[in-house]
Amino acid sequence: MRTAVAVATVKERLLQGGALLPDTPENVVEVVAILQSYGVVLGYYWENLIYMSQGQFLVLFPFFKYFNGEVTWGKLLRHWNHDRINYEFSEYCMRAMLWHGSPPLDRYVGSPEFTQLAERAIQAKIRGNLFLQFLHGCFPEFLPEQVKMMVYTSVLGQFWRVMSPLFLDLWERYQRGEIHTIKDVVDHIRMGLIQAASQPITYGVKIRGEFYPLLPETAGLDFLTAAAVPYVEAVFFRSFPFMGTVSYNAQAYQIPADQADFTYGALYADPLPIGGAGIPPTLLMQDMRHYLPAELRQRYRQTPRGLGDVRVKICESFQKSMFCVTTAAIQALAPYPLTSTDPQERRANERYLDEWLQRLRDSRLLAVQG
Repeated sequence: MRTAVAVATVKERLLQGGALLPDTPENVVEVVAILQSYGVVLGYYWENLIYMSQGQFLVLFPFFKYFNGEVTWGKLLRHWNHDRINYEFSEYCMRAMLWHGSPPLDRYVGSPEFTQLAERAIQAKIRGNLFLQFLHGCFPEFLPEQVKMMVYTSVLGQFWRVMSPLFLDLWERYQRGEIHTIKDVVDHIRMGLIQAASQPITYGVKIRGEFYPLLPETAGLDFLTAAAVPYVEAVFFRSFPFMGTVSYNAQAYQIPADQADFTYGALYADPLPIGGAGIPPTLLMQDMRHYLPAELRQRYRQTPRGLGDVRVKICESFQKSMFCVTTAAIQALAPYPLTSTDPQERRANERYLDEWLQRLRDSRLLAVQG
């Protein structure tokens, strides 16, 4: 009963132009500050993803894929000492998108046109390489799958290339006194998504001085439907169960048989395991802790445990911010403006919100209401 009332309260707040996250001064500071840190980290992530999709194309043993083409002893020593950005997390998100899929992107990479483009690039890459030629002859589907993975690597990099400056600009606007409420935060993100919505998603590689397109502009793939919405679906909602926390044994029945029923995304994850080995978001929280604004770090210090459990605190703040991003997506995809007072439009919006809130009932939505 209490859950139903809380969900109804959130629904009514959305219909009044509010957000999934309550509008309080504390939430505003927390969300804007954590998104500033996230924006910095995303800047590193997208640059590496774009580099991998270009510079590590069909490199089967990419030992130096995290070095962005610049391998030095200094970088190697920092890498071995774990004094680096944890790019493994960006790959984790890419593989989540790859596995759960992007409908418009999957349709294209399953088309004869893409098959021909991929084969041209493969043939150019394996020319003169007897091992890869033998491998491609014995297992003709292996290298095309690697190409598909590179496609998703590039698409995620292009998505984050838009989101990183969007979050950094939010912080700058907050510093200038232009952001006061959670609604302001959501509006900023929503307008950024709308402005980038029709931006084309393209991808190609240069091999021996010749360019080979893989996602040409004629494919008709755009930022919103090919990247943003699939990212929210795969990373915010579904993702993967963390190894070591549940059994992957089919007989244990701890993982849904249908991946569409997965609820392991950022909006559902329990912050408590953060900091534990094998928990992928720990890598993101570790990266973000290096770039926390002074205001947020000071707020964390004033809590009973101070910075002793800072990764857990960052995770909780991050989840709050992701509910703001989700609100922006909900508003952008709504059939009508959510604040519409037209009876027919309001009924359509209510049905639309009911579907979203049903999916979010078991998420951390109610936990962030307090």
